[in-house]
Amino acid sequence: MQRGWVVSTEYRSIIEKVKAVRLSLDVSQRELARRLGKPPSFVNKIELLERRMDILEFVQIAEALGMSAEQLIAAVATSLKKE
Repeated sequence: MQRGWVVSTEYRSIIEKVKAVRLSLDVSQRELARRLGKPPSFVNKIELLERRMDILEFVQIAEALGMSAEQLIAAVATSLKKE
């Protein structure tokens, strides 16, 4: 699918870290979507970089994973520093 926006390396890293956290918690895309009250395609499209995640969605995803947004941001920041 052709995207209408450019995916930066940093944004790609953010999405990869959010996905890694989800997987480490053994939460499926379907389960995360259920917790968010969204269709499974919502999570899938974000992880495939077909849909851009905004800051409000980031906060909601963190909370649905049982974390604060601050904790998830810290995890993302740590992974970005390693790159």
